[in-house]
Amino acid sequence: MIYRLKFTKMQAYGNDYVYMDAIHQEIPAPEKLAVKIADRHFGIGSDGLVLICPSDICDFKMRIFNPDGTEAEMCGNAVRSTAKFVYFHHLTQKEQLTIETLGGIKHLQLDVREGEVVNIRANIGKPEFQADKIPVLTEGDTFIDRQLQVGDRVFRASSLSWGNPHTVLLAEDVSALDVAKYGNLTEHLECFPRRTNVTFAQIIDKEHIFIREWERGTGETIGCGTGCCSAVVVGNLLGLCGRKAVVRQIGGDLDVEWDEEGVVHMTGPSHVVYQGEYLYEVEGITC
Repeated sequence: MIYRLKFTKMQAYGNDYVYMDAIHQEIPAPEKLAVKIADRHFGIGSDGLVLICPSDICDFKMRIFNPDGTEAEMCGNAVRSTAKFVYFHHLTQKEQLTIETLGGIKHLQLDVREGEVVNIRANIGKPEFQADKIPVLTEGDTFIDRQLQVGDRVFRASSLSWGNPHTVLLAEDVSALDVAKYGNLTEHLECFPRRTNVTFAQIIDKEHIFIREWERGTGETIGCGTGCCSAVVVGNLLGLCGRKAVVRQIGGDLDVEWDEEGVVHMTGPSHVVYQGEYLYEVEGITC
């Protein structure tokens, strides 16, 4: 059976996801659909698929699928774009939203000017440091400040999770770093039983950080919201930056605050890239 699916491609500082309203249209086998649209060089391309679904406990439920078809728990950029998507498509006119994800309930505040969402502040919750939940293989319970050998180089490293694991590797000059080399090597280190996203972070001063992000299975991206949050949390834990910092990345600056209760807030815009229809043929399904 062939489905004609309406979609919107949105970008939030590096992550460009394909969004589909799963409330008003049927979307069978989303894990297969995610694989079909994932290729950046053909078709519509994306970092993944996001479905907007009804929720019994929140305003909406967000389901996010990786390019390999696996379902993910949460992505900060995807949550921010979800908030803009539902407002842009008139699924709501609320400026304060709760979004249900596998990684928990996320709270968002929309900055609306003349009917347009120009900024989104997302409360993405508390980071997880427990080694069995990140996961990372270590003799200790956490992985907060370790020396990590990556090829011919030793990095000061930490690892945490927002549902998608991030390893923060501190470097003095991120702009000159061979991100592809060390990102690839880190992705397959034995201490990470699941491949990890890698945030290469340069602490500029107490209020500014520069990062470059290596996304597992994809390569270097122009930005990552949860990578930015990871860099601020780790920098603060190590006494290198404050609880609030501007994180600079190729895709643009993102404001991040780790409040005294341990909750992280990320603030930045999201953009509608384009809209269209996608013909999706599903074998084994008949009218």
